[in-house]
Amino acid sequence: MRLSRYFLPVLKENPAEAQIVSHRLMLRAGMIKQQAAGIYSWLPLGFKVLKRIEQIVHEEQIRAGHIPLLMPTLQPADLWRESGRYDDYGQEMLRIKDRHEREMLYGPTNEEMITDIFRAHVSSYKDLPLTLYHIQWKFRDEVRPRFGVMRGREFYMKDGYNFDLTREDALHAYNRHMVSYLRTYERMGLTAIPMRAASGPIGGDNTHEFLVLAQTGESEVFYDAQVPDLKLGDRAVDYDDRDQVAAICQEFTTLYARTDETHDEAVFNQIPEARRCVGRGIEVGQIFYFGTKYSEAMGATVVTPDGTRVPVEMGSHGIGVSRLLGALIEANHDERGIIWPEGVTPFHVGIVNLKQGDGATDAACAGIYKALVAKGLDPLYDDRDERAGAKFATMDLIGLPWRITVGPRGLAGGVVELTSRRTGESEEMSAEAAVDRIAQIYAAHR
Repeated sequence: MRLSRYFLPVLKENPAEAQIVSHRLMLRAGMIKQQAAGIYSWLPLGFKVLKRIEQIVHEEQIRAGHIPLLMPTLQPADLWRESGRYDDYGQEMLRIKDRHEREMLYGPTNEEMITDIFRAHVSSYKDLPLTLYHIQWKFRDEVRPRFGVMRGREFYMKDGYNFDLTREDALHAYNRHMVSYLRTYERMGLTAIPMRAASGPIGGDNTHEFLVLAQTGESEVFYDAQVPDLKLGDRAVDYDDRDQVAAICQEFTTLYARTDETHDEAVFNQIPEARRCVGRGIEVGQIFYFGTKYSEAMGATVVTPDGTRVPVEMGSHGIGVSRLLGALIEANHDERGIIWPEGVTPFHVGIVNLKQGDGATDAACAGIYKALVAKGLDPLYDDRDERAGAKFATMDLIGLPWRITVGPRGLAGGVVELTSRRTGESEEMSAEAAVDRIAQIYAAHR
């Protein structure tokens, strides 16, 4: 993609309505445009990051054995009346009627609909275990939407649902989700801590939230200082191995880490004082085990090996895909702009031409671009007729992790400059070496 042909409406000034860093930088970098309170259009740069995050979520869900589908945004109210949640959910639910006066709602979550799908097609224990998920737009009518995509009314979310014969099977599904989420966040360059939390309107007595530590987080969190150092890394995980999966979950949940809703001061004070940490966190996901709460109410049952019929054990598991963009920026920025981790960057590398129109530099940039694309990479070439400072400022603002700078003086010596956005360090090398270095960096993120 050439920047002269791309739609990137960057802003020079900080928008007055933006209260936190991620909202300000997403507006300045031309990633989103507000259409109504808490509702945004996703412009090309923001949409690319959104799709990168979505792809990682899909890959890790499928790796864990979960099956994708797609449910509609609109749901019939009658399903929610079956579960008893239609009147209980409150004003966050957007209730509407169609032209035939049928009561509908814009889905804030999908427990009822997925249970309806399950009961229509599954009747035997032989079809279990089963975990289905989708990534879809949701709507919750927040009383005061703010902080951009961090607390919008319309948001993009992955929600998954497990159906199991026994409580033990369902708790394995819970653990499987926890491990898959740990890997998902780590691939995005995030440290997301699983914390014991409250279940809210979803229900159930076993739930963890995943929180990214950030000063602008909405939740007060209490945790052991050793928790952020826990990493899944590249260890192999057999998601069918219950003992292995349970051991990983125990590793990540034994140390104290709780939100303010479940904080226990007496237990917290048992931690050595030097390790007691209090901060703020951004919720980016949550997993629930709620047993037969929905299956009993909605008649989602299966025949067991002995011929009896029982309600299935269930849980639900969500990741805020659009919210993750805000969390990523809150955790990765400086005074010049965004610093994308390699796993989610909209473009893998920026190419800056210091003398647009010069035959040698134009040809060198075109060659680098072609070589990067041939290696399966997605570069952004700044071919605008702008001064060097403006080009560097744009690259810093939009946060691409790497930049290759091409100018007449360097080319005369047979080199280009490769710069890391995160460290600011630059190194001169041949164009071929720069392309190979970028390819090696991203090979580790595939």
